[in-house]
Amino acid sequence: MEQKQNKIIFISDDNEEVEFLVLEQTKLNGNTYLLVTDADEEDEEGNAYILKDVSKENEEAAVYDVVDDDTELELIGKIFEELLDDIELDRE
Repeated sequence: MEQKQNKIIFISDDNEEVEFLVLEQTKLNGNTYLLVTDADEEDEEGNAYILKDVSKENEEAAVYDVVDDDTELELIGKIFEELLDDIELDRE
């Protein structure tokens, strides 16, 4: 993972680079979460994702997975809403 300003680049499983804009970061119960979007800085439209750091202690680079557990997603989503109270997160 390479970081440029508030953007991060992930390398997907099929070795493609995917760039995200980091909106916020938080920690809960020892886990680190990122709220990211695939929208450009100028765009108002885009998808938002909550990622969880699942790195092992001995890993050199951070490893993130998309949070897909509904309970965890709702809890972390509420925390991000409070941190960024000027945005509205749409949970499906």
